[in-house]
Amino acid sequence: MNKYLLILFVCLSFSACGQTQIRTPENAMTKFEEFKKKEKFVEESTFFYPGITNPNMRPALTEKINKAADDFRAVAEGKNPTDKEYQNKIEVGLVRFSDVYMNLDTEDRERICTYFEELIDIVGLESSGGHLMKFMYGFSLPESSGSEE
Repeated sequence: MNKYLLILFVCLSFSACGQTQIRTPENAMTKFEEFKKKEKFVEESTFFYPGITNPNMRPALTEKINKAADDFRAVAEGKNPTDKEYQNKIEVGLVRFSDVYMNLDTEDRERICTYFEELIDIVGLESSGGHLMKFMYGFSLPESSGSEE
């Protein structure tokens, strides 16, 4: 019997490796709503962002980033949210921009990343798991080198 418990414990330990549970801050739901309500892709001196290059793209891009906020909220409302769950949602959210990626200039792509960083900050996630760097530059650093955001 003890042998079976040991095997079960080892299996559960391996399945949890690499996943850190994230405690959702009490004000996260309010911050998600505030994030979704604010006007996006407009000129912002804080980020040295001149505003979207093509204003006709603003509604579609806003919808895509707001869906990412909904994804984060869904994870945050879950029973035991983990860093990997949030990182998976970052990846899903960035893939939503693939249909317009080639029409975005560098500043617009950077602003998309800073929106994701805002979501990351809301939940206290330490890293995007390399997804933001891959979105911006086409590659990511190995995770063992530390967090890139």
